Amino acid sequence: MVDMMREIERKYETTDGDAATGGLPELAGVAGIAQVRDRGAVTLDATYYDTPGQRLAADGITLRRRTGGDDAGWHLKLPVGPDVRDEIRAPLSDALPAHLAGLVRSRTRGTGLVPLVHLLSERNVRHLVDGDGTLLAELSADTVTARRLAPAPSDPVSWTEVEVELAEGGDPALLDTLEPHLTDAGLRRADLPSKLARALAETGPREGGPKKGGRKPGKKKAGKKAAGKKKAEATAGDIVLDYVRRQITAIVTLDPAVRLDTHDSVHRMRVATRRLRSAFRSYRKVLDRAVTDPIGAELKWLAAELGIDRDREVLTARIGERLAEVPVELRLGPVAARLEIWSHARRTGSRDRLIGVLDGERYLALLDTLDALLADPPLRQAAARPAAEVIRKAVLRDYERLADRLEPVLDAPSGPERDVVLHEARKDAKRARYAAEVARPALGAPAKAFSGLMTEVQELLGDHQDSVVAREALRELAVQAHAAGESTFTVGLLYGREEALAAARERELPGLWAEVSRREHRSALES
Repeated sequence: MVDMMREIERKYETTDGDAATGGLPELAGVAGIAQVRDRGAVTLDATYYDTPGQRLAADGITLRRRTGGDDAGWHLKLPVGPDVRDEIRAPLSDALPAHLAGLVRSRTRGTGLVPLVHLLSERNVRHLVDGDGTLLAELSADTVTARRLAPAPSDPVSWTEVEVELAEGGDPALLDTLEPHLTDAGLRRADLPSKLARALAETGPREGGPKKGGRKPGKKKAGKKAAGKKKAEATAGDIVLDYVRRQITAIVTLDPAVRLDTHDSVHRMRVATRRLRSAFRSYRKVLDRAVTDPIGAELKWLAAELGIDRDREVLTARIGERLAEVPVELRLGPVAARLEIWSHARRTGSRDRLIGVLDGERYLALLDTLDALLADPPLRQAAARPAAEVIRKAVLRDYERLADRLEPVLDAPSGPERDVVLHEARKDAKRARYAAEVARPALGAPAKAFSGLMTEVQELLGDHQDSVVAREALRELAVQAHAAGESTFTVGLLYGREEALAAARERELPGLWAEVSRREHRSALES
């Protein structure tokens, strides 16, 4: 089992060593703190690892082997948000544990990890406790000595810093309450998020990166053109590449969460692959399809691999919810058990298969290809034109694609052939929705509203398609139950309810489309 905890802390800097020798403010009586308990001093000896090009540090990730204190071992910290990181721990060993190596593979891509920085911290620890003696937060004053190990040894640098880390389940508001007391004592919020980041900034430039001192927090990274330009100045290439970059970042960032089986991570990663592939298809006048089509095929493969578990989970949950709605007297036979057997048969080994995909050469090659696309974008002539005119036309093209497919079957009779067309129309609606998402920086509120309309169509058609798939599964369940001599009455009842739901969605569709297809919605994109 993975040892993981969420770390919520703030770091503060001081220009002298007073904080480490008793110069911290008195906090007893502040924000429910009844007592400040001195827990003594400890020496922490840590070596931080990274690729030679510092790919982990570039994404705010730290990987260290540390001795001293009560948590000696390997620690991997993944950024979640301001002041928040997820920390995954492993017992102390000479070699990096395999599961931690896997969690950074989307960044390392097979590149070896090397010792990068050595940190020696003399830590004075105080516990902030409430009236019941419950730990609220830990206040630490660290005197740090850092030395770079690679690519060449550096002279040591030293500084003093203070950390306030919430206890597990602590209230983040406590950090805000304590901050003025700390700043009044002469401390200031740290410019950099970790000791490693400061050590790298103090001891020299990252390979191919910024000079000593690093990029200050809050400044935009190079290449994020669209975010730094006014709408009138941004080109179509700026807007599309910014969206593409965000989806690629999401895929790479979600990789560890998928490996850790974090809730909803597979779905979110799959959505990012779909958004990226959709952007390639919608904006072929901006990005050369000779480059993006092969990448899109690989993204489709990855989405399918991610969907093996996800689709089964969603389908099982849907049928289970429908079963729970059936009165007890109408539940004949072991339907719930039959559903569990059916579902389990499809998930056996799929988790291991997914991890194998993420460790495989094909997936890692895809990540390298995506990096190469950002480094040298295959821009076409339209990419240099003002964003609004190019982006608007792309959104409207995708709308027309949806309309051409959907309108001929609005009044068609129900049946398998119509089901297939409605399923394809759902995909078209999703594509138009994503195209409008890309357009928001260029077209503003009208693009947001149009995306919402496409979402309504997508969701209605999606519910219809889910019913089609559920009926296929229910028929399979009925066959299995019949072969086992079990009653199929309840399964048939569920089938009938799904059939009725699909019919209801089909009746709703013409009215929804009449509203969505009103000319003023498209005209708003041109204003």
